Amino acid sequence: MRINVHAGHNADGRVACGAIGFIRESTEARRVKDAVITMLRQLGHTVYDCTVDDAAGVSDNLRQIIAKCNAHEVDLDISIHFNSGTRDASGNGKTTGTEVFVYSPSSEARTDAEIVCRAIAQMGFQKRGVKYNTGLYVLKHTKAPAMLVECCFVDDKDDVQLYDCQKMAEAIVYGITGHRVQVPERPSDQEVAVPGVETPTGGGTELLRVQVGAYSVASNAKSMVEKLKAAGFDAIIVKA
Repeated sequence: MRINVHAGHNADGRVACGAIGFIRESTEARRVKDAVITMLRQLGHTVYDCTVDDAAGVSDNLRQIIAKCNAHEVDLDISIHFNSGTRDASGNGKTTGTEVFVYSPSSEARTDAEIVCRAIAQMGFQKRGVKYNTGLYVLKHTKAPAMLVECCFVDDKDDVQLYDCQKMAEAIVYGITGHRVQVPERPSDQEVAVPGVETPTGGGTELLRVQVGAYSVASNAKSMVEKLKAAGFDAIIVKA
C-alpha cells in the first residue's frame, strides 16, 4: 500500500498547536505518527510523512498538509489527533475514549476506520465509534480516502493513564493492515548494553535470546539491525 500519514496541527510551542491537558496533543500525535510510519515501513508499505510543524495559522496548516498529501498518489490518508473537552481532572474510573472520522458512509476508508477504532478500544478505551463529517478540511480535500483518528482525550485522567504511544500506533497499524508490529523503544542510558558484550538473563548456565521481529523485506530487517546496534545491542539476521 501507499499511505500518507500526518500529525494534526502545528508543533507545540507554535501558533495553532493542538489541545493541552495532562498530555499535549501536538507532541503525542507526532510520537504516534512516527511509530505508525516506522511500523508500516517495516511491513513493506510506502509511507509519506505529511506533517506540517510551523504554518502561519490553522488555515495555513491545513492547506499545507493537504498540498503534501495530494502531491502523492496513495491508497489512504491518515490524520492523527487527540481529543479534548472532558475536563476529567480527578478521574472517574471511566475513559472517554476513541473515535475515528471519515467523510461519509460511502468513504472507502470507512471499513479501515471501523477496524482501527475497534483495535484502539480493545486497549481499554471506550469505543465512541466511526463518525461522518463532511466539514473537516482534511477529509473533504484529500484526493485519496481519508480517516481522522482521535486517539483519546488529553484532559481525561483515565484516558491518559491508559494511553501508551507504542500500543496506540500498533492498534492503528493493525486496523489498516491486519498485522501487528512491535517496535522497541530506545532503552535508557542505564539499560544500554556495552557494544560487543552479550547481556544474558537468568542463571549462569543458561542464555536467553530475544527475537525482535520477522520481516519479509530484507531491507527492513537490515534497518532494524542497524537501529539495535546503534542502541548498543548485538544483532544478527537469521533466516527462518
